[in-house]
Amino acid sequence: MIHGLIRGATARRYNRIQRYETKARTVQREQLQMLLRAGRRTRFGRERSFAGINSYEEFRRRVEVADYPRMEEYVERARRGEEDVLWPGRVGWFAKSSGTTGRRSKYIPVTAEGLKHNHMRGMRDVAVMATRIFPEAGFFEGRMLTLGGSHAIEREGDCAEVGDLSAILIEHTPRVARMFRRPSRGVALTADFDQKVEAVCRECAEENITALAGVPSWNLVMLNRLLEYTGRRNVSEVWPKLELFVHGGVDFRPYREVFRQIIPSRRMKYMETYNASEGFFAMADRAEADDMLLMLDYGTFYEFLPTEHLERTERCVPLEEVKCGVEYAMVISNCNGLWRYMIGDTVEFTSIAPYRIRITGRTQCYINAFGEELVVDNAERAVMAACRLTGSEVVEYTAAPIYMEYDTARGAHQWLVEFRVEPEYLERWCAVLDEELKRCNSDYEAKRRGDVTLLAPRVTPLPRGTFLRMMALEGRLGGQNKVPRLRNDRELVDKLLSLK
Repeated sequence: MIHGLIRGATARRYNRIQRYETKARTVQREQLQMLLRAGRRTRFGRERSFAGINSYEEFRRRVEVADYPRMEEYVERARRGEEDVLWPGRVGWFAKSSGTTGRRSKYIPVTAEGLKHNHMRGMRDVAVMATRIFPEAGFFEGRMLTLGGSHAIEREGDCAEVGDLSAILIEHTPRVARMFRRPSRGVALTADFDQKVEAVCRECAEENITALAGVPSWNLVMLNRLLEYTGRRNVSEVWPKLELFVHGGVDFRPYREVFRQIIPSRRMKYMETYNASEGFFAMADRAEADDMLLMLDYGTFYEFLPTEHLERTERCVPLEEVKCGVEYAMVISNCNGLWRYMIGDTVEFTSIAPYRIRITGRTQCYINAFGEELVVDNAERAVMAACRLTGSEVVEYTAAPIYMEYDTARGAHQWLVEFRVEPEYLERWCAVLDEELKRCNSDYEAKRRGDVTLLAPRVTPLPRGTFLRMMALEGRLGGQNKVPRLRNDRELVDKLLSLK
């Protein structure tokens, strides 16, 4: 009954989303004009004469593509309480994020308009879309367990409040929505991740949980602890009506089989979303899809820079000029006060009518020590193939170069892998990994040919829990934090080996 009521009440919104297919260019130009009108009243906009911008072409001429270091001066002004810096008024919230690019924290502004028209609209549209994708499901008749970040809100002087994005969203969840959400606010904002998981088990084991939301890796930790806590064999015995997992943050493909085993219910459904600290950008609009619909009316104007031209930002193109099968770095301007900001994620379009994307990696998450240009999408495909053909399961992994030594002119890649189910023969797993990397990356294949430049990958299994220990030591458990799959240096790999 509740499912049907939500479906009826959201029909008008669903029809507006359908407009994306035929009116994408119009919708996006409306977003740009809205942003420019607001930006005229800011320091950033005055310095770039926003008042004189009447076209996209003029916008791209006057505003440079920027990463966080180039935006940091403006962000710090806003954090100190200065008004009208990047967005009109004072910004009261900042999402603390380190992503996958290192330990240094980034502070992403979260404006009132960004909360209302971007993040919260995305959360509502998940409900809109879920009722269409799964019309017979009953997941709205129970409670959704949302496992958010481990950083509670911190006040910075009298100017701003800082926290993990999920903590900020918990603070702003409407009262009606809280009735359907678990755990309680106090548990959800617990700073220590281990304590939070224990509290979730105590509070929710007897609840009627019908849906989960969050990052797959952290939810897997919580579900395994839940089974220990309850003594049950699988999650379906604890929550028999569990039907939906709304996930995001990392590629779900390596986790899919693990979740099917730990939640064996045939009714279980999965829905991917793309909600980063910088904004809510996309969500699945079809059952069992590996791509997502790009959300076009969330106060965000999109541009895309081919990853083969990352240093040539003049190659940025608007949405109507993208092509399927090309890897792009995503550049956004949005109502959180980010202007032509390269967020660090790379995407590939699978469809242009409507515009659907899949996340392929990070602009700074790759290995190119020997000209092999290995990216995260290559790594994910190779790991999945190795697991599929050897009957194994991987919990976490990362890889880095082994540099050429003085006595040899050949390098290699070292893969640190934490298995949930180990392969019978590790050598076979390594061989499949190597062959799949050759198949999906011609540069890697060329460097591997004849072992002239690049030797076969060296795989080092790590004891269970090693990645969690490292994340705990760095205070990065839960939330948006994730393990970099690839690094072009050995800092992370050497740190993990020291823990081993």
